[in-house]
Amino acid sequence: MLLFIIFLIVLTLCYAALITALLFGWKKVEKFELKEVSPFNKFSIIIPFRNEAENLPDLLYSLSNLDYPRSHFEILLVNDESEDNSLQACFHFKQSHPQLTFSIINNKRSTASPKKDAITTAIASSRFNYVLTTDADCIVPVEWLNVYNQSILKTKASLIAGPVSFLNGRYVKEKFLNYLVAFQDLDFMSLQAVSIGAFGLKKPFMCNAANMCYKKEAFLKVDGYQENSDISGGDDVFLLQKFTELNYPVSFLKSEAAIVRTKPQDSLKTLFSQRIRWAAKAPAYKSAFSKLVGLLVLLMNLAIIVTIVLVLFEMIHYQILLFSFAIKFTADLSLLYVSAKFFRKRMILSHYLWSSLLYPFFSTTVAIASLFSGFEWKGRSFKK
Repeated sequence: MLLFIIFLIVLTLCYAALITALLFGWKKVEKFELKEVSPFNKFSIIIPFRNEAENLPDLLYSLSNLDYPRSHFEILLVNDESEDNSLQACFHFKQSHPQLTFSIINNKRSTASPKKDAITTAIASSRFNYVLTTDADCIVPVEWLNVYNQSILKTKASLIAGPVSFLNGRYVKEKFLNYLVAFQDLDFMSLQAVSIGAFGLKKPFMCNAANMCYKKEAFLKVDGYQENSDISGGDDVFLLQKFTELNYPVSFLKSEAAIVRTKPQDSLKTLFSQRIRWAAKAPAYKSAFSKLVGLLVLLMNLAIIVTIVLVLFEMIHYQILLFSFAIKFTADLSLLYVSAKFFRKRMILSHYLWSSLLYPFFSTTVAIASLFSGFEWKGRSFKK
């Protein structure tokens, strides 16, 4: 038991050191302020969709309000075998907004990843040199293209990742869902904080396809999603991985004007499916830093659970558990605070205590499930 106590103490200190490093990385990424800059770059906005009739109108409305010259962007919607009224919603919007350059195309399947196929299909039809992706259940900000235009001019980056956050409780109707959304919000903000911190440390390994921009030319030069097309997800992180491997300049757009808002999951079942889908791609990461982060997080959460069991069976003193949990609790809260401040969601931290007690069990369950089971998403089953 002494060896376990020593292991737990060392692991806890290593975890705290990792969070401290990520906090340092967060501060290294400067907050990007939007200024008056002429619209120079042109964008092909790509949105794959499947059975999104409920969500598409809000997204399309936000796209129609973009403050950017209509001649400088196009919208490419890729239908991935939708079985609802998604296509009708798209055609209705296209007819009522003739001033927009708007295309609706069908996905051309060739791999095990429908979304990668959809993006590849759209890029083949795109007109402009910069690709900007988002999801059908998102809402984009009015200054979205302006801030990306300015960031490209300033950084000359081949890939720019942007911030993503949940809509502020707009779709929450039941008390249980309030807690479910709060839990997701905290989890998601922590992922955003880790992503930004890793960019600041110049070891980027995570981004989100709901808000990312890259050069079409660079995408074609790296052969798109070749080498990982057998993995259903990861259209964002694997592209980032390729760009960093080839030393293409990448950056994170830490700007409130660039925040894309999305819906949280409305049930535990879909939340687990989503998180398993995200975790399933982790074994294919090549970055040593990403593997270190994933391993430390998994071991820390698993160690907390094991320690709780040992305390219950009086095999270890409860003070050891309090020591480890207190350090983890403080470290995680520090990272969450800077993220909540940036996203203007500090009130959500009132849910942090109970969420921090549940998170080790949730995170460990998702990690283990991702190693041994498949998942369902958008009406499809994906095997391990």
